[in-house]
Amino acid sequence: MNIINNMWFSLTVLLLAALACLADVTEERVKRSVSASGLASLRSRRMVGGTLAPHVPWQALVYISDNVLDGGHGGGALISERWILTAGRNVFVNKSQPAGKEGIVIPKVYLGITERSQANPSKEVAVDKVFLHPHFQNRSKWDNDLALLKLEVPVVITDKVTPIPLPERCQDTMGGTGVITGWGWGILLTPSKSLKHLVLPLANHSVCKAEYERNPFTPAVDDNMFCTGPTKYDENVCFGDAGGALAVTDAETGDIYAAGILSFDKSCVSHKYGVYMKICSYLPWIHSVIRGDTDKSPALRADAMSKMYLWQQ
Repeated sequence: MNIINNMWFSLTVLLLAALACLADVTEERVKRSVSASGLASLRSRRMVGGTLAPHVPWQALVYISDNVLDGGHGGGALISERWILTAGRNVFVNKSQPAGKEGIVIPKVYLGITERSQANPSKEVAVDKVFLHPHFQNRSKWDNDLALLKLEVPVVITDKVTPIPLPERCQDTMGGTGVITGWGWGILLTPSKSLKHLVLPLANHSVCKAEYERNPFTPAVDDNMFCTGPTKYDENVCFGDAGGALAVTDAETGDIYAAGILSFDKSCVSHKYGVYMKICSYLPWIHSVIRGDTDKSPALRADAMSKMYLWQQ
């Protein structure tokens, strides 16, 4: 990720800290302090060009290949004990061909890690089956860029492996902020060794749509998508971040949920918009695939809030 930053404050507190704290500080133990917005306060060591994320319990590393041209790696979000939501492009590696079963690959998936070097068999969760959205076209398009990964066995929910809730309804998030995490490319044009996060502003949909309509070489943005802009310091998502969840807070309850899955992660250039699949638009498809595994979603929502920031040194 082109500088994706440390883990969570309350969205407001984290944004202020990301803008104000430019010097390196000593990494301190994370303390749980749930605020009105439902996020915890965090002190962390800043890095040049980004901020380390001590831990993000729903973050998955979706691995295809060391070679970015052969699929590389991307992100994913644990949404229940047995399901990971990611971008369709992360499991369909043939860019020019239309989507079909012959183009789908089963990736390696790792949970509970913050360093790519920790992606070893002890952290791998085996994928049983890949469900590519039926209307996904190919990697050169953004439409319906989603896939669900069914795990062979349910994961054990812990402080470091916890699903992120899905939205319960569509909300107008424009003008707010969201947090995206991943191991995408950084300022050295290589994948990040450490998990980072960014606090990004949610962009005006019409402006973002018009921006890409003016570019004949990029796909169109539709109403099933939304966009984020770069930070004040020109930080942005980059290669290898696709599939990660943009986490926001519910305007009414303050609960955290996954608003979108990053599709267009080539917005490394500071003025580009990141493009996400709007999860609420795809809830019927998601629920039709995972079915009974959503029965525990209310409990998971509460569990995520109670465990999310009980970090360990």
